[in-house]
Amino acid sequence: MRKHVAVAILAGLWTSIALTASAADVEEGFVSLFNGKDLSGWVKRGGSAKYHVEDGAIVGECVPNTPGNTFMCSEQEFGDFVLKLQYKFLEAGNSGVQFRSAARQEGDRERVFGYQSEMRPGGDMTGRIYDEGRRGHKHGIIWLDAYTPQERLDAAQASCREGEWNDLEIQCVGPSIKTWLNGNLVVDLFDSFSMKGFLGLQIHAGKSGSVAWKNIRIQDLGESKWKSFFVKGDDGYQLEDAKFVLPEEWSFTEEGVLHGVHSKNQGKDGLVISNDNYDNFIARVTYRMQGGNSALYFRAEETSAPWVLRGFQNEIANNGKDSALWHTAGIIDGKNIPGRGWIVNNDEFIEKVRNKDGQWNTTCTAAYGDRLVQTLNGFCTSDIIDEECEKTGKLGLQMHGGTDCEMFFKDFEVMPITAKMQKLIERE
Repeated sequence: MRKHVAVAILAGLWTSIALTASAADVEEGFVSLFNGKDLSGWVKRGGSAKYHVEDGAIVGECVPNTPGNTFMCSEQEFGDFVLKLQYKFLEAGNSGVQFRSAARQEGDRERVFGYQSEMRPGGDMTGRIYDEGRRGHKHGIIWLDAYTPQERLDAAQASCREGEWNDLEIQCVGPSIKTWLNGNLVVDLFDSFSMKGFLGLQIHAGKSGSVAWKNIRIQDLGESKWKSFFVKGDDGYQLEDAKFVLPEEWSFTEEGVLHGVHSKNQGKDGLVISNDNYDNFIARVTYRMQGGNSALYFRAEETSAPWVLRGFQNEIANNGKDSALWHTAGIIDGKNIPGRGWIVNNDEFIEKVRNKDGQWNTTCTAAYGDRLVQTLNGFCTSDIIDEECEKTGKLGLQMHGGTDCEMFFKDFEVMPITAKMQKLIERE
C-alpha cells in the first residue's frame, strides 16, 4: 500500500542572476524575485498600465480610461510558497497581488485570471481573496473568504499605514491560503480551484492609481499533488487504494468515468470505500446523477449496517441539499449507533451555484481538525467548527439503497495534509 502524496520540496533554488539577491538581502530559505534594477523575469499582461523601476521598487501607473486590468507577472510559476513583499500607494486606486494565476487570450490581449490578494490605499479589504477573471462577482459573491470574521478584517485595516510602506504576506500550502497585513492575519481559507500558477502585480483599470512594490521575496515549497482513486491500467480504468461494495453495480467507461446503477430492490448501498483512513485532507469528486440519492463520505467507519458506512456525508441529492452535511448512524457489534442528522445546510445558496438538468457538478470537502469546509463548483457553501466530529475515517462514494439510482463519477481525488504542511498552516 503506497503512502499518499506529500508536498514535494524543490531540489534547487532559482539561480538566475537577474532574479536572485545575496544571502544578506533576504531571509534564510527565501529568494528575491526582483533585482531592484530592471524587470528581468517579469512580463506584462492585460491592459495599458505602465511599469518601471524607481528607487529599487517596481512602480505601476494607471493609464486613465483605458480598458482592462494590467498585471506585471512573474515568468516562473509557483505552487506552495510563502510570498513576502512591501507595497505603497503613490496615488489612490485599486490594486492587488495575483498568485496561482494563469492567462487566456481575449481579443488582442491576454486576460489574467486566478487568485488575487486585494490591496487598497486605506487597508480596507486588503488581504482578502478575490478570484480575478473567474469566480469574482458570480452568483453575487465577491470574496472567496466570505466567512472571514469582521473583527479580523477590522484589526488588519487598522494596521494599515496609508501613504507609507506596508508588509503583505501570502502563504499557499496545498488547499490552505492565508494572508497577513503588517503581521495581522487577514484570510484563513481552504480552496482548491488551482494549485499552481504565476504571480502578478496588478494595476486596476480606472481613472487613477499608482503603486510601488519592493522587497519581493519567496520561499518555494514545491507543489502539492492530488491522488486519484481512478487510475488507467493496461486493461482500462480501475480503482486504486479503494474497493467496491456491490461491485456488479459499478463499471468504468473508456474515458475513466465510473458508472453506477442501483435498483430500489437492493436494500444495501452501492459504495466505493477507500482502503485507508484520512484525518486532515481535501477531497473532491465530479458527479452527474439520474435519480436516487448519493454522497461523498468522509471520516467514516465501516459497520454492519446495510448502508455500511457511519460518518459524514457531503450530500449529493440533485437539489438544494447538494453539499450539505449529514451525519449517518451505524450498527457496531450489533448495537445501533445513532447519527447526528443534518449538521449544516445552505439550500438557497446551493440552488444558485449547482448545475442542474443532469449537468456535471464538483463537490469538495476539506477537513482539518474540527474545521469542516464544503464547496460546490468552487463556491464555499459552509465553513464550520464541529468539536463533535470524528477525527479520521474512510472516504467513500455512495449509491443509496432502496432507490433507483444512476450515478456518474469522475476525478475522485484526495490531497492529504501532512504534518509538515500543518506546521505552516497553523502559523498565526
